[in-house]
Amino acid sequence: MTKKNAIRSGLSDAATLAATVMPARFSAAEARAEDSPVDLGLRLKRMRVDNGWTLEDVSQRTGVARSTLSKIENGQMSPTYDVLQKITRGTGLDIVELFDARRQNAPFGRRSVTKRGEGKPHLTGAYRYEVLATDLSQKQILPFKARVTARSLDDFPGWVRHEGEEFLCVLSGRVQVFTEFYSPVVLDVGDSTYFDSKMGHAVVSLSEEDAEILWICTGITALE
Repeated sequence: MTKKNAIRSGLSDAATLAATVMPARFSAAEARAEDSPVDLGLRLKRMRVDNGWTLEDVSQRTGVARSTLSKIENGQMSPTYDVLQKITRGTGLDIVELFDARRQNAPFGRRSVTKRGEGKPHLTGAYRYEVLATDLSQKQILPFKARVTARSLDDFPGWVRHEGEEFLCVLSGRVQVFTEFYSPVVLDVGDSTYFDSKMGHAVVSLSEEDAEILWICTGITALE
């Protein structure tokens, strides 16, 4: 290998390593509107009021003058980074939330990884569930995998119903999906269905082995 090729190879290896350990970035910089002092001040005031604090309370907690805090909340001045650090450290507020225009009680920037077989097991008479992303709370969806042990509607005490909607996709085997207002449908590997969860439903396996499906629900936070 020539010296030039060796250098190129080394650079390629370094780029590959960087791609595996660093967060992905788009080549073009993301356009992001800067917060105005008024927007930042209003969010800071809302977080203060939500915690039941007066301006004097925050001043004593942070060491930032009451008059300075008042000017920030009213959009009359932009806080320096040092002042923001004093405010967030003294109050325990999240600096990311201050700059996020969405409501502060909404989860933001979270991620969960569940390796194969590491989900939380949950057994019922008809299914063997493996609940995924169990380390996250306040999820908008409930994802899980399920082994369908039921072989007929007789394995269920009645229709399953709950708020929300759901999606399922067959990973292995074959299933039959019963829904209250539609004829039963048979799904093979790769087939999927999406339906209103308030409509009675049940899934049975038609395979010799238990079928496995990926299941995603909204409207519920835990399996019963």
